[in-house]
Amino acid sequence: MTMTHHNRLAWNKKVKDQAAYTKPVSEDIVEKAKRGDWQITMTTTKMVPREWFPASLEGVKVLCLASGGGQQGPILAAAGADVVVVDISEGQLEQDKYVANRDRLSIETIQGDMTDLHFLENETFDLIVHPVSNLFVENILPVWKEAFRVLKPKGTLISGFTNPLLFIFDEEEELKGNLVVKHSVPSSSLTGLTDKEVETYLKSQDTVEFAHTLEDQIQGQMDAGFVIAGFYEDYFGGNRPLDRFINTFMVTKAVKLKDN
Repeated sequence: MTMTHHNRLAWNKKVKDQAAYTKPVSEDIVEKAKRGDWQITMTTTKMVPREWFPASLEGVKVLCLASGGGQQGPILAAAGADVVVVDISEGQLEQDKYVANRDRLSIETIQGDMTDLHFLENETFDLIVHPVSNLFVENILPVWKEAFRVLKPKGTLISGFTNPLLFIFDEEEELKGNLVVKHSVPSSSLTGLTDKEVETYLKSQDTVEFAHTLEDQIQGQMDAGFVIAGFYEDYFGGNRPLDRFINTFMVTKAVKLKDN
């Protein structure tokens, strides 16, 4: 079983378990968005600055990349955008379909891998929103290249990702309040495990996460052809001891200014 297939099943399980990132937005939030009162988050608490978006989303073609769950897509569709949601998990996409049916929104959903968008034409979208999700693929460089390809010239990519510092600590100890350095970066949830431990982990149906370097996250976007035009940080939400010391989420605004 590939890690992509494993994480697809793991995210389907998260939907059944009603995990935080699988809960669709409320009718009230959608109605406000229809009236022009809207905002979205790429991380946990901070909202993306409105100046990062066009003044009006009417007719703007938006790709919500690895962004199922009925959250960003419905809000942007309600605000007037022409939205396509791509996600590896059919369970997550069902959340977007649910909100679209409930609130009479037009949203196209496509089950697909963020590293291979062959089903999308070149220079199709004005805007891509890509919340924290690339930690679920081993190699993120194809994600940036595919995003660049499907964006129109001067299009914008808004991406959330994890500070790799989060991954160097022993998670069990960190949750107890003890910051014990255990892992290197890059690495994954399976790094350092015995074959038996890997088998047990995979049977648990937890997602396999990959710790990527900041070079791959930021320089990787620039190598794909983007210019970084905005940046901010967010914390985990207050439920991790590390939150007392450093923000562990980052968000970039990248613009396609040239062919690559």
